[in-house]
Amino acid sequence: MYTGLLHLHSLLRWVILLLLVIAIFMSLGGMTGKKPFTAGQKKTGLFLMIAAHIELLIGLYQWIFGPWGIKYLSNVGMKDRVALFYGVEHITGMVLAIVLITIGRGVSKKNIPDEVKQKRTFWFFLTALVIILALIPWPGRLAIGRPWL
Repeated sequence: MYTGLLHLHSLLRWVILLLLVIAIFMSLGGMTGKKPFTAGQKKTGLFLMIAAHIELLIGLYQWIFGPWGIKYLSNVGMKDRVALFYGVEHITGMVLAIVLITIGRGVSKKNIPDEVKQKRTFWFFLTALVIILALIPWPGRLAIGRPWL
């Protein structure tokens, strides 16, 4: 079961990255063109938030029950680079990114001027994207790299 969830977790990251990039470009276009915040932007933000929360649930399950999670960290301590990355850095950064995505989605529901919505969602989503890109175990990263899919 763990392997199947790991593959789903890996696949869902691409969905989140795609939705984040789309949401960022939509907000950037709305911000620079002084356009109203559209229903399409709200739906993109909603789908992004749902995907991110599903990813979080899968990741938490892996962190608690998987071979590189809290059990491994408690056995080897902070001296092991793999345990430190998966047990602390990856999960902390991803939770922070998901919080930023959730806040960005919340901004779209507020009764504030569209220009402010565009700007805030852009920055929340862009910051989340940078954190996610920095903490994904990309192929080629020594000891922690994972396959593309």
